[in-house]
Amino acid sequence: MTQGHTITIEKSGQHVRVVHGGQVLAETDRPLVLRETGCPVRYYIPAEDVRLDLLTPSGTHTVCPFKGTASYWSLPDAPDLVWAYPEPKPDVAEIKDHFCFYAADVS
Repeated sequence: MTQGHTITIEKSGQHVRVVHGGQVLAETDRPLVLRETGCPVRYYIPAEDVRLDLLTPSGTHTVCPFKGTASYWSLPDAPDLVWAYPEPKPDVAEIKDHFCFYAADVS
């Protein structure tokens, strides 16, 4: 990490549920909590706990100098709502096979 920029990832037992338009898109009791300098806390949810059958891969890709290249998935009314890092950089390898949503409820 560059000076002043940190990323921490920790396993959590928090209950995280993602609902969009009244439909549950993901629900887990084993999220990864990612904290990154200058960014909101993000919950990365294991692929097995995400309703991938409801999501459509989009053509969007973004590059983070710290995490790698992200791929995105969409709903018909919510483009690029979900992202993941299929090949994350070694420092954040734990987030492989985990998905992150722009809006997640934590209880």
